[in-house]
Amino acid sequence: MTKTVETGSDTEAFDAPSGPLTLTRLLSYLPGIALLIAVGVLGKYAEIWWLKLAKHEHWTVPDIEYVLWAILIGLLITNTVGLHPIFKPGIGTYEFWLKIGIIALGARFVLGDVAKLGGTSFLQILVDMTVSGAIILLVARKLGLSGKLGSLLAIGTAICGVSAIIAGKGAIRARNSDVSYAIAAILALGAVALFALPPLGHAIGLSDHEFGLWAGLAVDNTAETTATGYLFSDEAGKIAVLVKSTRNALIGFVVLGFAAYWAARGEADAIAPGVRAKAAFVWAKFPKFVLGFLAVSALATVHWLNKAQVANLGAVSRWAFLLTFAGVGLNTNIRELARTGWRPLVVAVVGLVSVAVVSLLLVLLTSRVLHWGVGS
Repeated sequence: MTKTVETGSDTEAFDAPSGPLTLTRLLSYLPGIALLIAVGVLGKYAEIWWLKLAKHEHWTVPDIEYVLWAILIGLLITNTVGLHPIFKPGIGTYEFWLKIGIIALGARFVLGDVAKLGGTSFLQILVDMTVSGAIILLVARKLGLSGKLGSLLAIGTAICGVSAIIAGKGAIRARNSDVSYAIAAILALGAVALFALPPLGHAIGLSDHEFGLWAGLAVDNTAETTATGYLFSDEAGKIAVLVKSTRNALIGFVVLGFAAYWAARGEADAIAPGVRAKAAFVWAKFPKFVLGFLAVSALATVHWLNKAQVANLGAVSRWAFLLTFAGVGLNTNIRELARTGWRPLVVAVVGLVSVAVVSLLLVLLTSRVLHWGVGS
């Protein structure tokens, strides 16, 4: 199962390496990290070169953001010449850089905005999660998928993609094959959402704020959510990260619910009774980088960070996300995703469509009818 997780998103591979973190182990990350930097920087220059070429040739072309260039270059490398094994450890660190970027991004928000937007998105997440999760479970049952595969697809679609699937695997005692199918289906859909949602957002006429909300609610994996938001605009990317972080914070509660259901059927390990045991379970699944984001936001709110420090953290965030976007492309192997089989993919497609539609309706309702949220 290592191969599947390596090609996934939201993994904890770099955060919790197996074995001691020796000098040799650290050095093994360097080739892949160097490739992430190279692809990210090449994506940045590709944006500049593209616009210069268009101006020189008097073409009217769209301004393709460096985010998309970095992803496309990574996709091209992985799916043509392929990656030598020497690059794999370092490339897998892109989730680590994603978390660094999110933590540093906290300097761009004051806690009042975090609380206001987080509260609004929390209600949207609950509605979206309930409706789309029920649809996914129903379709999975109709197509004859196992109950636990359906549960993993629902968990991954409703909360945060591969991280949620991995968290749910042990809690509900899912088979390795079910985990593989769920991860591949979720990754395939993340790639579709990444390229489909930004042009749809422009076609519908969504504002930066509205699209950021939509991306944060609709896209499964945190890396793809971040890239989708930033493909639309910088402001949309910031909002998408904040909404997705709120969504990620619910992972422990959702996994707890599914674990309790399967334990009651005698098909998973029972969770110890009592509030303390359940709180410990939720804390174990909680994404700790969300706390880092809030801590940096708190420092910015009380003005313990001056303008230069906020600017420096902004630069750290942009560079960390640049490595993340390169990693999204380099970690997406289209041939491996195609081997999943059609039934899990159909369920995932239904999940993506239902999440996208329900979340878009919620965004339009709250922003244009109820006028909730920060900005417009």
